[in-house]
Amino acid sequence: MFVLAIDQGTSSTKSIVFDNEGNPIAKGHTDLHTDYFDNGFVEQNPEEIYQNVLDSVYLCLSDFVAKGFSVSAIASCGISNQRETFILWDKSGTALTPAIVWACKRSIDICQRLKGQNQEPFIKEKTGLIIDPYFSGTKLLWLIENDNTLKEKLENREVYFGTIDCWLLFKLTGGKSFKTDYTNAHRTLLFNINTLNWDEEILKKWGLEKLNLPEVCPSSYEFGEWTLDFKIEDFQNSSLKINSLIGDSHAATFGEGCFEQGTAKVTLGTGSSIMMNIGDRPVISSNGMLTTICWSIENRVDYALEGAIIACGSTIEWLKNELNLFEHVSETEAMANAVPDNAGVYLIPAFSGLGGPHWQMNRRASIEGMTFGTTKNHIVRAALESIPYQIKDVINSMSQDTGASLQVISVNGGIARNQFVIRFLVDLLGIPLKKQANADISALGAAYLAGLKSGVYKNIEQLKKLNQIKTETIKPDLSDTAVRSAYIGWQKWIASH
Repeated sequence: MFVLAIDQGTSSTKSIVFDNEGNPIAKGHTDLHTDYFDNGFVEQNPEEIYQNVLDSVYLCLSDFVAKGFSVSAIASCGISNQRETFILWDKSGTALTPAIVWACKRSIDICQRLKGQNQEPFIKEKTGLIIDPYFSGTKLLWLIENDNTLKEKLENREVYFGTIDCWLLFKLTGGKSFKTDYTNAHRTLLFNINTLNWDEEILKKWGLEKLNLPEVCPSSYEFGEWTLDFKIEDFQNSSLKINSLIGDSHAATFGEGCFEQGTAKVTLGTGSSIMMNIGDRPVISSNGMLTTICWSIENRVDYALEGAIIACGSTIEWLKNELNLFEHVSETEAMANAVPDNAGVYLIPAFSGLGGPHWQMNRRASIEGMTFGTTKNHIVRAALESIPYQIKDVINSMSQDTGASLQVISVNGGIARNQFVIRFLVDLLGIPLKKQANADISALGAAYLAGLKSGVYKNIEQLKKLNQIKTETIKPDLSDTAVRSAYIGWQKWIASH
């Protein structure tokens, strides 16, 4: 039996069919357009997201059938999704707003207002998060405050709210299923991490009591049934059970095998998420970390500390698209290695503010320490180095919160293919990195969770064994003191703001 995983990310959707040993059998990939505006707004088209998913699945299933398999052999479907991005729609499934992307900064003023009202301690106690535009809730308030028609619809209880997983589930099931999972609900600032319910006190305080909110379930669950409607004979009249929904960083944590307290992973995508499993109880951070729900199956919820880095791969894309320093991202590794060190040049990638552990929402990006001797190779190297530096900041804070040092960390995501970044990271952290052969780790996590529910995978013990087979270990060069000296310079520039 097989599992179909849909990984709906910020820049594209991947669809992958996995077998009962976690091996990818067929794939489909489609790019997704994002609108970035000068005022810090970031949006996507909700119907384009939905169609993007359908196109990706179509390509994947076409590949699957072309290889001699039958769609009827697919037991279930799992969905991982870009977190915090949300959509408002009506009962018919018509979007009332654009998709407001996680990186959007439109609610900075609202966040400052709420902090000025001393609401952050209240929010942190209930949600484990902080008041920041990164999370959905404050941008939802912005939409309502700036659209009288939307405000009227809210008063009439006509507005449905959901993150991308919820929107896709609603569309794929023809409006029959209006559900989400704990990980996605939690990232809205409206969900109580202790009671595992929408928080009525927050909703009332923010005037959102009349908002239609989805039922919240474990990540591995009977979410609904999707009737495939592709115009290909092999797919007609087929249906798939949707058995997992989970935020992409959480899916990667599960796919990496972070099943036990103290295990951790770092995802290097458009943004970056460092997540450490802290067991069955939430621990509120004192060092700029987020407390979040790690993943869940029925009768079990694991929590995590997370450091959310806003700009990771997006920094490299900016160098390519706006500064034209190279044509292909793959060139950056050689460019960075073309100079012996960073020559004191640092790129602070605060394009949408700095995330954890700093949480400087108003900070702007900058390139520091340049001279006439600075070349484009130095700038590219500084951009790549900014990724390990930010991860090191997060790991330091996690260690302070837990009172223990990490012994090993798993790494995944597109930037993990860049050997300069991986070598710099492992030497800077001074601990081994584990890297799976399968790069599509968020999709794998969603597949694992769906497969646990549908019986393709027996239990977590089996998943542990599967992961051990597929993982390589990269060891640090502890004699590389230049890396750690360069990090001191990074800390100086971060503190100078």
